[in-house]
Amino acid sequence: MLWIISAAVISYLVGSIPTAYIFGRLLKGIDIRQCGSGNVGATNALRVMGKGAGITILILDMLKGFIVTVFLADQALIQSRILSEEALRVLLGVGAICGHNWTLFLRFKGGKGIATTLGVLLGLALRLPGLWAVFLTMVLTWGIFFTVIKIVSVASVIMGIALPFYMFLFTRSKFLVLFGTLLSLLIILRHRLNLIRFLQGKEPRLDFKKSK
Repeated sequence: MLWIISAAVISYLVGSIPTAYIFGRLLKGIDIRQCGSGNVGATNALRVMGKGAGITILILDMLKGFIVTVFLADQALIQSRILSEEALRVLLGVGAICGHNWTLFLRFKGGKGIATTLGVLLGLALRLPGLWAVFLTMVLTWGIFFTVIKIVSVASVIMGIALPFYMFLFTRSKFLVLFGTLLSLLIILRHRLNLIRFLQGKEPRLDFKKSK
């Protein structure tokens, strides 16, 4: 049990690493929370620091979720079998997402969690059956809607809403459907202000061609 608790704490701490904030300080000498939308995530980083920094931060934020659901979970499973493999990997993935969204290092104010969520799903896809289809259709869903509307937040919410249905369609696991529903609600919650701005016609579009 101690190993599981320790792994959960580590997953939260890994998720808490504020990559966009660190890049802002190192590359531009800025506090990204005071720039653009104020969000500590890849999209705001792309707008504020350019395409290169934004893509790098996106990859690093995905890695946070990937590392804990694959490598950290592998080690925890060797030490303890109290939880099933499915439950343990999901637990650590949720820990990383919560760390990103409410980072210990920035007074519990973090990003929206999309990149880390995708990293978690990618990690799960390597270890659990049926998850490759979920991961790929999630990415495809985001890509299609972003291509059409050019609004990251709305494409992310639509992707999140679709997640439980993809979990049911491709895995038939009640536990994973519940996990997908939890992530879906979390994504909607984290984007509630974006949705309000979208309904008001004030949510900005993202044009990669115009990014630095």
